[in-house]
Amino acid sequence: MDPLLTRRSRGLMGISGPLVEIPPFPGTFPGQMVELTTGEGSVRSGQILEVARDKTTAQLFETTQGIDTDSSWVRYLPRTASLRLSREMLGRTFSGSGIPIDNMPPPIPESEKEILGSPINPVARDKPSDFIQTGISAIDLLNTLVRGQKLPIFSGSGLPSNELAVQIVRQATVVGEESDFAIIFAAMGITHRDASFFIEAFESSGALSRTVVFLNLASDPTIERILTPRMALTTAEFLAFERGMHVLVVLTDMSNYCEALREIGNAREEIPGRRGYPGYMYTDLAGNFERAGRIRGEPGSITQIPILTMPDDDITHPIADLTGYITEGQIVLSRELHRKGIFPPIDVLPSLSRLMNLGIGEGKTRADHRNLADQIYAFYARGRDLRRMEAVVGEDAMTSEDKKYLGFAREFEDSYLNQGQKGRSLAQSMDLAWDLFKGFPPAALTRIDRRWIQSYFPVEEEKETEGSQK
Repeated sequence: MDPLLTRRSRGLMGISGPLVEIPPFPGTFPGQMVELTTGEGSVRSGQILEVARDKTTAQLFETTQGIDTDSSWVRYLPRTASLRLSREMLGRTFSGSGIPIDNMPPPIPESEKEILGSPINPVARDKPSDFIQTGISAIDLLNTLVRGQKLPIFSGSGLPSNELAVQIVRQATVVGEESDFAIIFAAMGITHRDASFFIEAFESSGALSRTVVFLNLASDPTIERILTPRMALTTAEFLAFERGMHVLVVLTDMSNYCEALREIGNAREEIPGRRGYPGYMYTDLAGNFERAGRIRGEPGSITQIPILTMPDDDITHPIADLTGYITEGQIVLSRELHRKGIFPPIDVLPSLSRLMNLGIGEGKTRADHRNLADQIYAFYARGRDLRRMEAVVGEDAMTSEDKKYLGFAREFEDSYLNQGQKGRSLAQSMDLAWDLFKGFPPAALTRIDRRWIQSYFPVEEEKETEGSQK
């Protein structure tokens, strides 16, 4: 007799939403896969969440409707959740539990790995140091994404985070290494409409051929929402560290993931933490985010862009707050810029890339990169401050110098940030930035080294020299 068939028990102790309570059975462990056979003969898979002395709690990947507690059988499988992996997964679409949903047969597996994974050992980590071009000026120039970094996007309800995610997937590349670049896109708790939007956008742009897509719909089981990012990251680890590819992982929406954690915690009657979320949410998020990075001696890398929706645009909400602690910066979307019709509506002042300096400069991007970004921040911040004064005293009371900074802020938003769906190379973004300074004398560019002013601002430099001689 198959030894797996002998590792089973009959009957359930109870059902609570998506959870089933099973009588205790020797040798079971958290994360273990189970198969539940109903009295009618249908089989539903699940995963053990908790093993206690008096009961075992498991969550099913399918609905618990129609299950009879007395006539059901539970079979215990000697493994945790795993995923069969192959390079042929590129260009394919899967459910949140790793099942193909693109009407094609499963890829021929090259490897099979457990999806739980673990964070990269800090001792084995290599320092991120290479620039990833997203084609978005506000990111590439001012909040540079570095290979191996975790850089989340903080969005709000109704803001175009989906459109921004599609644009990043379509345009992102490691300059000079495009052939070894892959993207893993995982969506959690999205609607059918959003799912159709993502697939159509990837297919029409040609980005699907280098992308592995995992889709978990809002109507899918809650436990699948927990599995989806782990499926995506396991695939990324295979492509990066076994196939030597540079992988960008886009996870959206992590707020739906955290809501699933809260739902499961409530079903298990756990003591809630901040705003009802489980106290282990920080650890859980870190377990996912810290799977990004580079391993010393390995050619591949994993870079993450998690996207989350801040409830009520509150950046201090636990999801955004904890994500900010774990990751290396944030890209913040602005409702005010969105109302002005600016896309992408990235507010560069609260945005930050903590690893930016590791991926820019001579030999990586351009030698004037850091100075140029600093000068834009200084001018734009001053222009934003003067807007508040203008609202009080009126434009006529402003000095000519103040009006220059107000004009810079307006031009920066209208022509620089507002690039639409068209991508820009880093060189284009930097040249456009220099054009923004045309209304200022070279002496006003206090954050830029004199040699870069002479190289990229020659006309204005000559005019100032002529004026001083007269």
